[in-house]
Amino acid sequence: MSKSNSEKAISYNRIFWPIYFLNGFQSISWGGIIFLIVPLSRLIWPGEATHAIEMGIIITTLSWSASVSGLLLGHFIDKHSRKMIIIIISIFRGFAIIMLGFATEGGGQSTWIYFLIFISIFGAFAGLSWPTVISLSNDVVPKEKRSRFFGIYEIIRSLTMTLGFLIGAFLVQNGFWRQFFWSAGAGILIFGFIFALNSEEPKRGAQQEELIEILKESDQVYDFKMNPRMMKKTMLSKTNLVALIEGIFTWILMGSINFLILNLIQNKPHNISEFSTSIFMVSFGLTGGLAGQLGLARLSDKLALKNQKNRVYMIIFALLGGIISFALFFFIPWPQMTVDQGKDVAFLMTIPIIWVMGALFFFSRSIFSLYIVNQSPLLQHINLPEAQGQIISWNQFLENLGRGIGPSLSGIILVFTQYNYQQTILFVVLCILPGVILWTFALKWYPKDSNQIKVILNERAELLKSGREM
Repeated sequence: MSKSNSEKAISYNRIFWPIYFLNGFQSISWGGIIFLIVPLSRLIWPGEATHAIEMGIIITTLSWSASVSGLLLGHFIDKHSRKMIIIIISIFRGFAIIMLGFATEGGGQSTWIYFLIFISIFGAFAGLSWPTVISLSNDVVPKEKRSRFFGIYEIIRSLTMTLGFLIGAFLVQNGFWRQFFWSAGAGILIFGFIFALNSEEPKRGAQQEELIEILKESDQVYDFKMNPRMMKKTMLSKTNLVALIEGIFTWILMGSINFLILNLIQNKPHNISEFSTSIFMVSFGLTGGLAGQLGLARLSDKLALKNQKNRVYMIIFALLGGIISFALFFFIPWPQMTVDQGKDVAFLMTIPIIWVMGALFFFSRSIFSLYIVNQSPLLQHINLPEAQGQIISWNQFLENLGRGIGPSLSGIILVFTQYNYQQTILFVVLCILPGVILWTFALKWYPKDSNQIKVILNERAELLKSGREM
């Protein structure tokens, strides 16, 4: 790495290292809620079968509260200090997770409502995190390093979410579920405080090629605001609309798959324990994610430097390859085991089909990571600096809408099909088709939309140089 590139890497990592940890503890908490649906159901209703619909509603509430908060408050990110917003949301999301540790065990409906209330608070403030990071990274991370930055960010999210499942499963299995929530919430509060002491607010537009030189001057500030005319011209461009609409369908499917896999393998007749499931996910899913988010992220940046349209091709490939391989899980003969066998990790690793499933999980996570590391840089490229938080909030709203619909929809279809997982996944896998079709159309629209942003920024650079206001 050249000296200048090293300095750039140090610069943005110096700002983002506390955010990496905040991302980690938020993911531990989020993962603990999503992946521990079966043991949490047993905690709320001891001795009863998993309440699929009620637990689906909890996950839906988590996703939808994040969606609504981003939609309603996302525009504040583009108008106010991103640093202050991160501090505020850290306080509230940390408090909400800590409060989950004080729930009454075995309280049935009342405990479920208690979880629902504080999970909705956590989701509402966690929902502002990603749009704020997108807005901040647009002004800190060099464009030639965007996929690598989002790859690292996603690795931390995946690693800590899986660790959240692993640690949470171990603690819940041994009766220490309160300590899990208390420590995760405390981690959010601690690193929110560290971020407040460690970071400074960057200038908006500081990484735009058209504005870099002029914004280096201390008295120059990019303070353009979004208006209805510019919103229609840029934020509602055809490529932005593709990303917004596609997100609903893709995340209905992704939300459904996670929910269905956990219910399939952790209940009779397969009986794979929560802790064994977490070991499986760490061994195969985490390594697959690392391979994709490091190796394929670097490849994405190289291909995008040659032609930004390559990001669209990689998104299409990720959708088709990743989702189809995820769906194949439900057509493999999972072993039937006793509860004790499902807890024995060493025994599970002697079963050949477990390694087949591991290879599938590794491949699917690797390929789907292309979607993660290419979508965010693409959206940053076709939106103005003053729209970064709002456009990602819109996108997140629709993705979380889909992610929230997924578990509830899957729970309903499971009951309707009398818990036939193959039939259920065939229904939900159709959700991938609209996204693939829309991104295929975007191959034509994307170059025009990205060039439009370049023209606008060049005009604004001239305005700043001349000292005139828009």
